[in-house]
Amino acid sequence: MYRTLSAALTQLLIPNDFKYVIAVGACTGLLNMYQSVLVSKARKLAGIKYPALYASNEEAERNAAAKAFNCTQRAHGNTLEAIPFFLFSLVQVGLSHPRAAATLGSIWLVGRVIFTIGYSSGDPSKRYYGAFHSIGFLGLLGMSVYLAFKAILA
Repeated sequence: MYRTLSAALTQLLIPNDFKYVIAVGACTGLLNMYQSVLVSKARKLAGIKYPALYASNEEAERNAAAKAFNCTQRAHGNTLEAIPFFLFSLVQVGLSHPRAAATLGSIWLVGRVIFTIGYSSGDPSKRYYGAFHSIGFLGLLGMSVYLAFKAILA
């Protein structure tokens, strides 16, 4: 036996400045495309055939292009690992603090581009030039957790 439950409609108010959050989200897609192109170019230059995700360690030690491919692939993979939570936090925080979310998101994006450029050089230590992306990511994470607890305790 089932009974019908009536649910009240929830109204979602989107702040005017949410447009900046949308722009950062869209640029995240551009970042992914940029990294994908870099991976494809590095793969071709190194001669790494599909479906291999990486060159072997032995090959990377012998061939600088193979090492650069591995670094480029890792930069892209690391970004892909972060994107789901980044976008969730960006939207969650953006619904109440759109300018802060867009600012932190922009810091993450710029840091990720610099991280990618450095890492894809083939020298893994150069990825640290873009390590400030963590400021944006951790800022969004902190605000996301704060807003979650604030909602739970309300």
